[in-house]
Amino acid sequence: MIINPKEIPLPKLVSYLQGTVAPRPIALVSSVDQQGNVNLSPFSFFNLFSLNPPILVFSPSRRARNNTTKHTLENVLEVPEVVINMIHYDMVQQVSLASCDFPKGVNEFIKAGLTEVKSTVVKPPCVGESHVSFECKVNQVIPLGNEGGAGNLVICEVQLIHINDSILDSEGRIDPQLLNAVARMGNDYYSRASGDAIFTVPKPNEKVGLGIDALPTEIRTSKILSGNDLGMLGNSEKLPSAEAIVQFKSEHPQFTNLSEEASHQQAKQFLQSGDVEKAWLVLMRN
Repeated sequence: MIINPKEIPLPKLVSYLQGTVAPRPIALVSSVDQQGNVNLSPFSFFNLFSLNPPILVFSPSRRARNNTTKHTLENVLEVPEVVINMIHYDMVQQVSLASCDFPKGVNEFIKAGLTEVKSTVVKPPCVGESHVSFECKVNQVIPLGNEGGAGNLVICEVQLIHINDSILDSEGRIDPQLLNAVARMGNDYYSRASGDAIFTVPKPNEKVGLGIDALPTEIRTSKILSGNDLGMLGNSEKLPSAEAIVQFKSEHPQFTNLSEEASHQQAKQFLQSGDVEKAWLVLMRN
């Protein structure tokens, strides 16, 4: 399928875009107008874009059905401050309720049964149920178009961060299992980042991997090892030394005379358990 965005109806395009650019983190944004009326609304067009300075960006799109603007956008143009509250699984239904198109002036905190907590340096309140809240000043609003569905980038500089101690591990780091984050998919779908859905992939950082192109041909063209398997092998800095291979063979003679297929199957098992070194040694046993 090949799609030209200009040649299909907007609702169809929205379905493809939101269904494929996913999962998207959700910003539960609180804002106020010049009269001090509070608004609370979730946005999944959202992410972290800079560390120094710390910049978060979310985008309240113009409504596709009638090309009107959302109250959050109107508020930040009047009072350039927001609190971006992160959501978790135990509050997702309340957050969904806050997304209803209530009339201007209605406080979604009350409608969704969420708790207003006075912020420290900005006017909009924090959400008491959120594990993490970012008090932000709005540096800039960049409109991306004038038609229905067009986004408006709200560039927010973090002034203060509130983190609930309950989501920290013993070393004071964010524990993703305790964070229990929820992200937006397409249509009515969400995803939950917890349990087996959370996994680790070692970052290359300062080292430079061999690359899949540098793997021996019989490994690179294996019918057993997947692209992910080859990626793990290719992320190694170097092949195992001859001394390491000899030592491995003496300590694990059961792997010495394996066929190529059997060695690839065994290496795959080691890779699935995260032991890249042993996977290499089995593959290089000869």
